[in-house]
Amino acid sequence: MNTQAEAQTPVFDIVKQVFSVLLIISAVAGFYYFSDVTLLYRVLGLLGIALLVMVLMFTTNVGRNTWSFFLESKQEVRKVVWPTREETTRTTMLVFLMVVVVAGVLWLLDMFLFWGVRLLTGQGG
Repeated sequence: MNTQAEAQTPVFDIVKQVFSVLLIISAVAGFYYFSDVTLLYRVLGLLGIALLVMVLMFTTNVGRNTWSFFLESKQEVRKVVWPTREETTRTTMLVFLMVVVVAGVLWLLDMFLFWGVRLLTGQGG
């Protein structure tokens, strides 16, 4: 009996997903069809249907897997050791310094190559 219920679950999930897509499409169509209604009401209706679709999608296997992924990601973010303010400031200043140094080297290289091309083409004197 359990095997039979598991075999029917993916088909029911597909029906829910197709219904969700059709519901979103009809919500967007209704948003534009009722253009004479105040924008606030149309946006609230669209958000309400989007919320309903999200609740419907979270009842599928894909939705449950997505929700568990977000919960696991939240736990992993808590394990991250974030840098201190001093480390962040020092690293940012080092990046700015390196950008200035590389810009200077590229500028010097450009000037040297420009001078070389002018010399080879006879345009400089």
